[in-house]
Amino acid sequence: MNANANPNVAIIASLVSEPSRAAILTVLLDGRFHTAGELAYAAGIKPQTASFHLAKMVDANVVCVNKQGRHRYFGIQDQEVAHTMETLLSLAPPLKVKSFKQSTEDKALRFARTCYDHIAGNLGVQLADSLKNLGILSEEFIVTEEGEHFFQLFEIDLNQIKRKRRSFCHKCLDWSERRHHIGGALGNALLERLLELNWIERIPKTRAIKITSKGKQGFKETFLIDI
Repeated sequence: MNANANPNVAIIASLVSEPSRAAILTVLLDGRFHTAGELAYAAGIKPQTASFHLAKMVDANVVCVNKQGRHRYFGIQDQEVAHTMETLLSLAPPLKVKSFKQSTEDKALRFARTCYDHIAGNLGVQLADSLKNLGILSEEFIVTEEGEHFFQLFEIDLNQIKRKRRSFCHKCLDWSERRHHIGGALGNALLERLLELNWIERIPKTRAIKITSKGKQGFKETFLIDI
């Protein structure tokens, strides 16, 4: 066997190749914790089946479990798993839309959504493009000197998020746009700051994000993005 080969890759690939597990992981890309029952409903499978799949993913360190009293909540293990899932989605053929409801949900996800803990979709790509055009980020997604000043004014502490044990800022391939949005700790900080400013709101039971009227004005004035 090649000394550089990682047999764990085959384990992860086998886990996500099963449709029910892939559906569960896609739901968990919202970055939140869910019960087995919620995940079963979202994936269209029985609760016992969901529990079986979740146990396998917990054993493989793809999913983590948070116990609170008698309740167990499941979430994606870390941002690396989420990044891998988003990349796989970018390679997968699009789902066939079979109803008006599905079409509406699909359009909402493609426009703006969370990718684990940062902003994705058309809004995420527009935000990345804007930060590059304004000289805040370089083409390699490195914060410039002008960017350091911008984030200070935008009340995002770069020194604090650089201390986190994760990637500071990286390109994340967007599955619907086939272009890059901002991942890593900086991507998460932007999401949290925009939620705090009430420029965006999470839509319940979905990864889709709603832009508020305040947000439309804020995105235009700060990032030159016309929603």
